Amino acid sequence: MTNDPTDLTSADYLDGASEMHAAGRPYLAHLLAEEAARRTADVATAHSIRAQYPDPTARKD
Repeated sequence: MTNDPTDLTSADYLDGASEMHAAGRPYLAHLLAEEAARRTADVATAHSIRAQYPDPTARKD
């Protein structure tokens, strides 16, 4: 485990998102997944990450 957030990778954030989702914390899972997507170079992969953890507070019109 690192104490420096700049050392964390996209995979680290995605692991955290998965853990938060399993713990019933969907908004925190979304935030961690968003950071994972931001740190991902591949656009298709970033889109897939965002689709897996959508914003639970977003309005659905």
